[in-house]
Amino acid sequence: MREISPLQKERLNYQPKLAGVLANGINNVKLSLGEATASVANQDEIKALFPHVYGEPIARFSSEGTSLSNDKRNVGVILSGGQAPGGHNVIAGLFDALKAANNENKLYGFLGGPSGIVDGKYMEITDEIINKYRNTGGFDIIGSGRTKLETEEQFKKSLEVCKSLNISAIVIIGGDDSNTNACLLAEWMRANNTGISVIGCPKTIDGDLKNDQIEISFGFDTATKTYAELIGNIQRDANSAKKYWHFIKLMGRSASHVCLEVALQTQPNITLIGEEVEAKKQSLDEIVTYMANIIAARGNSGKNFGIALIPEGLIEFIPEMKTMISTLNDSLAVLEKDENYQNAAQDEKYSIITSKLDDASAKLFNSLPSTIKAQLLMDRDPHGNVQVSKIETEKLLIEMIEVKLKQMKAQGTYNGKFSSQAHFFGYEGRCAMPSNFDSDYCYSLGYNAFALIQSGLTGYLSSIKNTTKPANQWIAGGVPLTMMMNMERRHGEMKPVIKKALVELDGPVFKALEDNRTKWAINDCYIFPGSIQYFGPSSVCDITTITLQLEQEKSLVNV
Repeated sequence: MREISPLQKERLNYQPKLAGVLANGINNVKLSLGEATASVANQDEIKALFPHVYGEPIARFSSEGTSLSNDKRNVGVILSGGQAPGGHNVIAGLFDALKAANNENKLYGFLGGPSGIVDGKYMEITDEIINKYRNTGGFDIIGSGRTKLETEEQFKKSLEVCKSLNISAIVIIGGDDSNTNACLLAEWMRANNTGISVIGCPKTIDGDLKNDQIEISFGFDTATKTYAELIGNIQRDANSAKKYWHFIKLMGRSASHVCLEVALQTQPNITLIGEEVEAKKQSLDEIVTYMANIIAARGNSGKNFGIALIPEGLIEFIPEMKTMISTLNDSLAVLEKDENYQNAAQDEKYSIITSKLDDASAKLFNSLPSTIKAQLLMDRDPHGNVQVSKIETEKLLIEMIEVKLKQMKAQGTYNGKFSSQAHFFGYEGRCAMPSNFDSDYCYSLGYNAFALIQSGLTGYLSSIKNTTKPANQWIAGGVPLTMMMNMERRHGEMKPVIKKALVELDGPVFKALEDNRTKWAINDCYIFPGSIQYFGPSSVCDITTITLQLEQEKSLVNV
């Protein structure tokens, strides 16, 4: 029996392209620094919390500037949070740069996420190990986890582990929360004169970790292409059978970038964007009415089928739902310590909860199907928020649309048929084999992270820019983590966090959807992207996302 597929065997041999000056070799890279920076908001508060790493300049690597150190170094690496395609290549790039600088350098992988550095669980990463994971999906080389690094005890234990392994730098590969933790760790390490630097790498398939210096988070490219393939297949099926409406929920809790990108790749009939719903203050009933009108218009013309895309976090963008959920979060934080509530039957819990809500929220909560009520009361995530991925928003919309269509039929404004299918695409995209773009981008991010370490920098995020151009024109450097921070309420307290990048309703990406959604709603304009291509012409294999192309003012696609 084969241990790996023929495709995986070929991918193991793929040599990722390195960004710009990095291709000249790690020992030929030089550093230049820009002006001092400031956080995106709450400057006084962020500076007070991070006095030792705040305000650092943006870093850039080129063939001119200050030469980097080639001292012998041991480095630790952590995979943090949910998986994203390309994580293994970040580690591969870090490993190759480290060994190219000095073959005596060692790389230690902390097992199971941030808890590994606290508990002293690790493995040395060698050629034999890393060569089994190059260009593959998943985080299984060392595993991941969601432990937050934020307490004095955790920092002290981490320091002891690093001292035992003679580690002088730590690379944390994660999203906004993970890199917030990286900044906290960097501040503590510098404040205590440990000599240990901390560098982050931008990971999240949600696409909400980006700014002027971070053009795209890794994994977004592969995940959206994977979802687009699946949705293209469903669109082909719908167009063939002509009898189902498919309601497809897509990952993206805090931002709708995934939903928007996939819509541009596939051109479905309905695309909901959470940020638009919030900006227009749309109620749940208004959303249902909007969708039902499109379904009715198609049904009245003999088209009893279609595709609707729904962002995972939609329910929290609806103002009335957001208000209700916020009150629920606060109430449940108290009730989780109330034995009477914990021991109550489900219906009794509903009564207790509604007694804690204002009249409008209580009315909304009671109007929801019992399955949605139960999902809203599930255990909160580590940040104290409702687990929106477990709320079947797609099924809630189907139920409410069915009621609305019956009303329209009774009024004589709808004469079609409505049959539905519900889908949720999430895990299908998190560990996919990375696209050529993510393979190259991630490898460069890891290689670049070691260049930042050699520069003696700490509290930085690895940055690769100009990514719509060929890799030899990519720009390598680093952005201070404090530059990306603001203060937000978490667990009832104001905390420093990296600010999430939401869909910009006046930006070119959303405008591309807005300009076409009326046409796509009634007509069958479906695109069938097919599977990710790894071999063949660059125009097929090395293309980036439509989002990145539009944001970088490239007009390579017609939508």
